[in-house]
Amino acid sequence: MSEGKKGFFGRLVEGLSKTRDNIVSGIDSIFSGFSAIDDDFYEEIEETLIMGDIGIQTTMAIVEDLRHKVKEQHIKEPGQCKEVLIESMKNQMNLGENAYEFEHRTSVVLVIGVNGVGKTTSIGKLAGQLKDQGKRVVLAAADTFRAAAIEQLTEWANRAGVEIIAQQEGSDPAAVIFDAVAAAKARHADVLICDTAGRLHNKKNLMEELKKINRIIDKEYPDVYRETLVVLDGTTGQNAMVQARQFMEVAEITGIILTKLDGTAKGGIAVAIQSELGIPVKYVGIGEKIDDLQKFDADSFINALFQVKQE
Repeated sequence: MSEGKKGFFGRLVEGLSKTRDNIVSGIDSIFSGFSAIDDDFYEEIEETLIMGDIGIQTTMAIVEDLRHKVKEQHIKEPGQCKEVLIESMKNQMNLGENAYEFEHRTSVVLVIGVNGVGKTTSIGKLAGQLKDQGKRVVLAAADTFRAAAIEQLTEWANRAGVEIIAQQEGSDPAAVIFDAVAAAKARHADVLICDTAGRLHNKKNLMEELKKINRIIDKEYPDVYRETLVVLDGTTGQNAMVQARQFMEVAEITGIILTKLDGTAKGGIAVAIQSELGIPVKYVGIGEKIDDLQKFDADSFINALFQVKQE
């Protein structure tokens, strides 16, 4: 494993400590506290996973898979179930190839999220990482209604060393996107990242705004690769799931950025989101530094949660 990857895994292990206390310690005490594998044993596991924000549907699927494998492999000791459980959790999160296609093509990335989830910060970090890979990145400040959003994004653009297209606060977001597309084409940008609004309390307006933005991109940049990422706050647990579902109603979401996983007991939500919504968690944030936003890997996540050593 590369040094950076190893460092991130270590930070992930550290960042998930509260989630681990919430889920894994409960699971471990079940494995050591039960002498037989019976319905009570499975019920306890179910309860612990649900309390750890893994979600009811996902938990049922994990436990069902566990029951099946225990029977199939003739497992008799509760302690022997741990590895099987880890495998079942990984399987629930496996959505096949977790594509980062936009990195390899000329692309437009729309980023949506409500206030306070870490959207602008995530965009800044992503822009910085793409720039470090040698990509030419342009940012579009199309979240024009939130006070200070444009200044915040400008600050990140400067920090990441990328260009930004912005207008006055309160201006038409679609007009900003129009200018940004023109700039991205003129400057032969590899990736245009658009900071868009996420006012879920006013879904109809949000839907109209996103339709308008999408129409402009379709018309002005027809061959570009499209990615729509929603940013969710990992500390909000099941509420993040509710938000994800609502955003799915207004936009074609292709991936999720899950922020603030460090210091939350609700990290299990990553399992639930990926399993129940069938949308890949593409990035996780576990800190303030620019490299604390990293590509999400389900196996690494579960390994970090259960402190299984990485190969």
